[in-house]
Amino acid sequence: MGNPGQFFKNLGYEFEFLVALGRSYHQGGDIGKLLYIASQVQDGDAEGAFRAFYEAGEAAEKLGQHSADCGHRVSAREAYLWAASYFHTAGRFLDASPDPTRLTPTWARHQTCWEKSVALFDPPAEVVAIPYEGTALRGWFFRPSPVAKRRPTLILNNGSDGPPMTMWTAGGAAAGARGYNCLIFDGPGQGYALFRQNLHFRPDWEKVITPVVNFLLTRMDVDAERIGILGMSQAGYWAPRALAFEHRIGAGVIDPGVVDVSTIWVDHLPPELRRLIDNDQKEAFDEALSNAPRDDKAVLDYRMRPFGMSSPFDVFKASLGYNLRGVAHHIRCPVLIIDPEDEQFWPGQSRELYELLNCPKTLVQFTAEEGANWHCEPVAEGLRDLRVFDWLDEQFGR
Repeated sequence: MGNPGQFFKNLGYEFEFLVALGRSYHQGGDIGKLLYIASQVQDGDAEGAFRAFYEAGEAAEKLGQHSADCGHRVSAREAYLWAASYFHTAGRFLDASPDPTRLTPTWARHQTCWEKSVALFDPPAEVVAIPYEGTALRGWFFRPSPVAKRRPTLILNNGSDGPPMTMWTAGGAAAGARGYNCLIFDGPGQGYALFRQNLHFRPDWEKVITPVVNFLLTRMDVDAERIGILGMSQAGYWAPRALAFEHRIGAGVIDPGVVDVSTIWVDHLPPELRRLIDNDQKEAFDEALSNAPRDDKAVLDYRMRPFGMSSPFDVFKASLGYNLRGVAHHIRCPVLIIDPEDEQFWPGQSRELYELLNCPKTLVQFTAEEGANWHCEPVAEGLRDLRVFDWLDEQFGR
């Protein structure tokens, strides 16, 4: 990727653009259109960024619909996938815009295009319902071919704010090309579970992944001895947390390692605000944050939403419970931990998780020289695919 700031001086805008650009490796965007958007959007102009990506989504959706109406299945599939990506990226700017209420309908446009795209895959994705605490989590099961037989299967566990299509481009497409099944799902606080089911984040993610494994083991096309999990972004905490308790999973890939989620919340607080948390002074803490700059409040609103809490104090306190230090040593299966250079959210924690593990473990660095630095290597999906699946193949004897 080189140095940050190639397209935007605002590193938040830069990262969102690079994530959208990286999806193009697996047809999750059209590079020329994305470069045009980058040339039109101004640093800090949330409304302009929203409109540029939203209008790109509308245009791609129209292309997809026209191709579908004319019977061009592959073209429709690709255009709908572009649209899903553009609508999702548009939504990332809404909390800082004049009208954040557009988030849910924008998510719905994204979701519709995602569903239309995966229905046109070959074979089509199977929409599944995963039993979970009196309800069901929505998921998509992908097979590499229509032939039903037992195959190694990869659970693709998203992070705090990515859509299912991110997990398709960050692992699903590569899994299918290599003969794996994969399961993508929206867990509590993510996508469909958040916007349609009002389910929220929880630290004890084994309570989510164990039902996912239970579901997979009911299927005749899943090899029970070769189930893996790939956890991206905040799932760099959730996936190893689940592996510490769910031992039917045979291998885990973690990108990046996240030992303590709370550091992204509390480490940047001024000392006086940290003392308010430590002393349980909720009212004073919330009042102080109510006077934060507009852009900071927008980020806070966005990050709080999946927790389902209205008080910033409650969210900051809740984040302290997302910690692997007391459980990581219970992981038994082989684990691959990705350590990207210039990790901006949880720096140093991939190495820390590696040191905590007693299981067979591998730590691999992704570098700026490879174009693979920053959180989750946003524009190095090919290199990540190569390393992740070569390692998985070795664990599963393929």
